[in-house]
Amino acid sequence: MSLPRIKICGITTPEDAALAARLGVDAIGVLVGLGHASEDELDAERAGAIVASLPPFVAGTLVTHRTTLDDVCRLCRTVRPQVLQLHGGFAMDAFPALREAFPALRIVTAVHVDGEGTLDEARRVERSVDGILLDTKTATRIGGTGITHDWAISRRVRDALPGRPVILAGGLTPDNVGRAIAEVRPYAVDVNSGVSVRRGLKSSELIARFIRAVRES
Repeated sequence: MSLPRIKICGITTPEDAALAARLGVDAIGVLVGLGHASEDELDAERAGAIVASLPPFVAGTLVTHRTTLDDVCRLCRTVRPQVLQLHGGFAMDAFPALREAFPALRIVTAVHVDGEGTLDEARRVERSVDGILLDTKTATRIGGTGITHDWAISRRVRDALPGRPVILAGGLTPDNVGRAIAEVRPYAVDVNSGVSVRRGLKSSELIARFIRAVRES
């Protein structure tokens, strides 16, 4: 099996984007239009400037909690991402219109791992998206929690959807990502707080350790 791809999320500066690219990540995420307060959130113009600064073969990913077609399309026109990551319940019947508006865009949607209903939810959305991100939620946050979930459930989702890329998120760090990969065998891993010195700023040492742990998995 090939090594999982790596996305660093919550990038807030061109300098951190360049750092992540230089260290060898496959994608970076910018957070725009969140449903809760976060030090990582950007306005669309700043996020677009970061995405535009990326070198070839590093995918700029727009992460948003917006749920309406108009709002998401407006953000995509400004940020111009290669990948769109949706949280928060984007309407299933709006996916065809979203794809028609942005035919080259790769779409990932979050499924929260919070019990036995996780697999049903993943099956419900799988045909509408290009990938499923398994994440953790709390009473106040639907992403960026820094909390792990039950990886055994994530593995069942991955096994049940062999034709759909599964991305593992939620509380990953340089110290636990190797174990997470061994248990889930995801297509990709997604980290934010686990490589941050504080919210909004990344650590070159932690990113390098995270990448090394993935490559040694």
